[in-house]
Amino acid sequence: MKTYQNVAELKALVGAPIGVSDWVTIDQTRIDQFAAVTGDDQWIHVDPARAAAGMFGTTVAHGFLTLSLLPLFIRSSHRVNGARMSVNYGLNRVRFPAPVPVNSRLRAHFKLLAFEPIEGGVQLITEVSVEREGQTKPVCVAESVGRLYS
Repeated sequence: MKTYQNVAELKALVGAPIGVSDWVTIDQTRIDQFAAVTGDDQWIHVDPARAAAGMFGTTVAHGFLTLSLLPLFIRSSHRVNGARMSVNYGLNRVRFPAPVPVNSRLRAHFKLLAFEPIEGGVQLITEVSVEREGQTKPVCVAESVGRLYS
């Protein structure tokens, strides 16, 4: 995990990588729990027998499950000392270029795209690229907008 001593330290890092998360395994239990919470119980996610005969050969994680892991990825990737509060302000763009088969290991790479002062803090726009172990094509690419307040 990369630790930044203060919010201002990030200003010089626009355009640069700011952290890489730990690996997270996406098992069937996590997929099933996400399906139960969201109501998205499509067979490609929750029916291993039927999915085995489908185009992916196994169940696959929901794209939104991958996206929902961004806070977990951030927590193991980097932190900023001196910020009293951080909030998710939204997303500018999200794509899911490749599937996440069950039991895949994922990690996220963060690159700071923008550092914008706001009242009481700063707005950060970060490119997040989620990789699947052993694959070159990312499974999720997003622009995350967050706000840090000091």
